Amino acid sequence: MRRLAVFFLFLMTATAHAQPIGNFADFLAQLRPEAIANGVSAASYDAIVAGMTPDPRVPKLVETQPEFTTPVWDYIETRVNAARIERGRAALSRNSALFSAIGSQFGVDPYLLGAIWGIETDYGAVLGNDSLIRPIVRSLATVTYQRRSRFTEDKADLIAALRLAEANGGVSPIGSWAGAIGHLQVNPSNVLLNGTDGDGDGRIDLHNSLADALATSAKFLRQLGYQPGIDWGFEVSLPAGFDYLLADRDQLRPISFFAERGVTRVSGRAFSDLRTPVFLYIPAGKDGPKFLMTANYLVLKGYNFSDSYAMAVAHLTDRLKGGGPYVTPWPRTTVFPNLAQRQTIQQALKALGLYQGAIDGRLGPITQAAYARFQASQGQIADGFITKAAHDALAAAVR
Repeated sequence: MRRLAVFFLFLMTATAHAQPIGNFADFLAQLRPEAIANGVSAASYDAIVAGMTPDPRVPKLVETQPEFTTPVWDYIETRVNAARIERGRAALSRNSALFSAIGSQFGVDPYLLGAIWGIETDYGAVLGNDSLIRPIVRSLATVTYQRRSRFTEDKADLIAALRLAEANGGVSPIGSWAGAIGHLQVNPSNVLLNGTDGDGDGRIDLHNSLADALATSAKFLRQLGYQPGIDWGFEVSLPAGFDYLLADRDQLRPISFFAERGVTRVSGRAFSDLRTPVFLYIPAGKDGPKFLMTANYLVLKGYNFSDSYAMAVAHLTDRLKGGGPYVTPWPRTTVFPNLAQRQTIQQALKALGLYQGAIDGRLGPITQAAYARFQASQGQIADGFITKAAHDALAAAVR
C-alpha cells in the first residue's frame, strides 16, 4: 500500500510539473529581471516582448516530438531513405571543397556534418518553409512557458535568443519551434558559445551561410568531445547466453572486452582496433540490431539527446559514404506503450527504487537501464527494451 501511495504521489507531481504557471504575460514579466541579469538590456527586452502572445502550435509539438514517440526503426527509415541518401550525396558533391575545408580545419568527419545537415533540414530544403521556420523568441517563450521537463535548458535558450535578437537590432533569429537555428539547427545557447564565421564575411549567419553553419557545428562537436578519426560505432552479433546487463553506456570498455565474450561484427567484418573504447547498445531488444558504440556516438547525443536522432545521423553518415542498411532486422511487430503508459512505467520503476529520473514519458537510456534491472530481478533477459508488456508487468509489480 505504501508503494501504491508513493506511485500516485509521483503521478500527481509529474502531471503538475508539465503545466504552465500563471498567464503568459505574467511569465514574461517574471522572466524580465533574469534576462536583464544575463545580458539583455531592459529596453531591448521590453521592445522584443511587447505584445507577444504564445505560439498556439507549440504545445502540441512539445507533446509529440518524433524522437520520443516513434519506434526507432520508423524514425530512422523515414529520415534515412533512398531519396535523402541520393540528395545528400549530390549536395556533398556540390559543396565538396567547403566540406573538405571545414573537416580539415576542425577534425570532424565531413560525412558526419553532411548527415546532420540532412537529418536537421534536408540539406537546407526546409529553411524556406514558414510553417516550420519561424521567429524563435516567441517559440522559445512559449516552450519555456509550457514548463516541459527541460525547463531550465529552455529558459537558457530563450535568454540566449533574446541576446541574439538584441544584437540583430531587436529582430528575432528564425529557426525551429524549439529554437534551433540554421542549416544544422544549433540551439541559441550554443550559437553564442560556438558561433563561427565560416565564410569570412565578418558575420555569423547560420541560416543563410552554409559555411557558417558547418563551422559552428564542427566547433560545437569538438567542444562536446568529438574525437577525430574515430567511427560512431559498429553493428554486432551477440552469442547465446550473453549477459545483457553489460549494455551499460556509463562504462566504456575496449572492444577486446566484448570480443573475448563472443561479440563479433556483422557480415564477417573485422574490428579495426580492439583497443577502441566502446559500450554495448541494444535499442530494440534481444531480437533487434545491436551495436558497439564509441564516445563519438555520445557526442551526437550531446547535439540532440534522443538516441533515435543519434542513430539516424550515424546511419546516414555511413550511407552517404556508400555503406548499406543494417544486417539484423528490426522487431516491427512490437506493441509500444502510449504516453500515459510510459509515464506509468517510470512511476513504477521509481516506486520500486530502480529509477531516479524525470517522469516525462521519454524512455531514454536511464529508463531503459532501470527496466533492465527489473527484468534481471524477474529472471528475464535484461535487454531493457520497453514494450506494452513491460507496462503491464510493472503495473502488476507495484499493486
